[in-house]
Amino acid sequence: MDKKLIADFESKVKKTIKDHKLFTKKDRILVACSGGKDSTTALYILKKLGYDVEAVMIDLKMGSWSDNNLNNIKRFCEEHGIMLNIIDIREEYGCGICYIRSGIQDKIKIGNCTICGVIRRWLLNRKARELKATKLVTGHNLDDEAETVLMNLFKGNPELFANMGPKTGMLEDSKFVQRVKPLYFCTNKEVRRYTEGMGWGIVYEPCPCSTGVFRREIRSWLAGLEKKDQKIKHNIVTKHLELLPKIKERYRSTSRLRYCRVCGEPSRGEVCKRCRLLKVMITPTRHLPLS
Repeated sequence: MDKKLIADFESKVKKTIKDHKLFTKKDRILVACSGGKDSTTALYILKKLGYDVEAVMIDLKMGSWSDNNLNNIKRFCEEHGIMLNIIDIREEYGCGICYIRSGIQDKIKIGNCTICGVIRRWLLNRKARELKATKLVTGHNLDDEAETVLMNLFKGNPELFANMGPKTGMLEDSKFVQRVKPLYFCTNKEVRRYTEGMGWGIVYEPCPCSTGVFRREIRSWLAGLEKKDQKIKHNIVTKHLELLPKIKERYRSTSRLRYCRVCGEPSRGEVCKRCRLLKVMITPTRHLPLS
């Protein structure tokens, strides 16, 4: 890969970290890894820039797809001298994510990615706190963020805008480790080109259960618009950032962080989403869908 392309890409990440004050060299950083291109890239660049980083991966027990990604990230961390922390979902819940998901979907209509996302965020926040991390890095890129902005807009969920941006969340709490996104301004194409050039042997196939139809429709629609305006995704994200301070102010008074009465983890309600989902799974009667 061209050295200038590598330097330019890494400079963009470095600028995002600096401009948005994502973290400093004093931070203890945990990178949430899937074994895919985005999180592996974030992990590599932060290590290269001299940050105190460790990796964490949730083994979701999804057959060969999980095995291949786990083996890749193990090999990567060994090669680059990075501590890898593995969360085995079977040790946590006694089964893989597919069993959990099917148990919940037998009772309510809810998407695969929604269930997995709730479970993963709960596990990652708890592990980050256990490891005394001060920041939790995710591999979300520009395409991801532009898609999410439009999804929240079209679904009529403007309050969710307040939790977006290079730094997520509005409220600080000792039990909540802030999530940050150093690849925020990097496009999906740029990240893939970077990883291909580095020769890391990344598994590029998406999660076999990522069947979120709405996100795929938004992605396809944006791809069509991008042919007419290559800056369309960047414009969506930067406009959101411009409005973000006002959005946070608008919803700050209605936001309240509590502790789940079941598990004790941070929650916006009396019971957190993870515990509500697990209750649906083990209760024979039908529950209302999560809002």
